[in-house]
Amino acid sequence: MTTIEIAGEKDAAMLSELAAKTFTESHGHSAPQADISHYINEQYNVDLLRQELKKPENIYHILYYNDEAAGYSKILMNAPYEGSPFNNIAKLERIYLLKKYYNLNLGKALFEFNIMLMKTQHQSGAWLYVWKDNQRAIGFYRKQGFVITGSYDFNISATHSNPNHRLLLVF
Repeated sequence: MTTIEIAGEKDAAMLSELAAKTFTESHGHSAPQADISHYINEQYNVDLLRQELKKPENIYHILYYNDEAAGYSKILMNAPYEGSPFNNIAKLERIYLLKKYYNLNLGKALFEFNIMLMKTQHQSGAWLYVWKDNQRAIGFYRKQGFVITGSYDFNISATHSNPNHRLLLVF
């Protein structure tokens, strides 16, 4: 059984573990281990996530599969990128699924849930960044109708960044 629940402060520790594991699975080979560890310690620590979960603009959801946390997402409403054609556009800042749950359509379920939420909040579209070497994710987003509209260097550490595409989906 699959459920998607909004995350709250009480979920910070579990979300920290889930975020670290999913990031490592999807990006762990993209940079030296020291840089990956630095990023995880900076971005996915419990205290930082607890603070983020307190802010209403950070909308986190956790996807459960058979009562086990399988993935999560973070969206920001009304978060245009520089040069965006819309002000009321959502940023899909994070959407991750544990590798053992790939090929069960759980990522698609979480994605569709977020898109539905964005539409109910009167967003004109969604945008995100995706690592240029993540062909699986790029293929998925293109199937959903996203187009590449720009690029961005995603900083893993002070000494390493990964080239990303900016993708846009207009509703």
